[in-house]
Amino acid sequence: MLSRTAVAVARRATAAPVLRRSIATTVVRRHAETKVPTTHIKGLSEIKTKEDLFGPGAADGTVPTDVEQATGLERLEILGKMEGVDIFDMKPLDASRRGTMENPIPVRSAGDEQYAGCTGFPADSHNVIWLTMTRERPIERCPECGNVYKMNYLGPEDSHDHHHDDHHHGWEEPKTFADFVKPEYW
Repeated sequence: MLSRTAVAVARRATAAPVLRRSIATTVVRRHAETKVPTTHIKGLSEIKTKEDLFGPGAADGTVPTDVEQATGLERLEILGKMEGVDIFDMKPLDASRRGTMENPIPVRSAGDEQYAGCTGFPADSHNVIWLTMTRERPIERCPECGNVYKMNYLGPEDSHDHHHDDHHHGWEEPKTFADFVKPEYW
């Protein structure tokens, strides 16, 4: 019985080194050339148009890096991080005080809508509650702790040169419980 096991181990030992590397990979490695990318990667200060947000791609036969293959907003963020600029202002909100209606916690936004996660005051006193602020309704109050947040819009001004038709776009502000309270309870 011992001799049978020794023969089986010997068979596996002689077959294993042959299967470690095939002939095809050896030929590819032997003929591989080192290619140096010759394209210039634009810096953040050189981005002027949307076309500048397309990466140059990788050289043939190489795997692209994030800088080479990223496009659009992802590319803008990567180029900003390389130069030490926080493009999307990802700093946490001020949690050192309670936001009030007279002095709300400011939330900067470049879009029409912004989400903010409230963890309470003092910080982490309740689970995250996500609040939605819009340009039409910029102030939100946390239902758990009462913190007040106000969206400060930083985006481009509205263009008033578009046509105003009588056709309504169909979107309306969502209803809240306050819309269903009887007037005599106010």
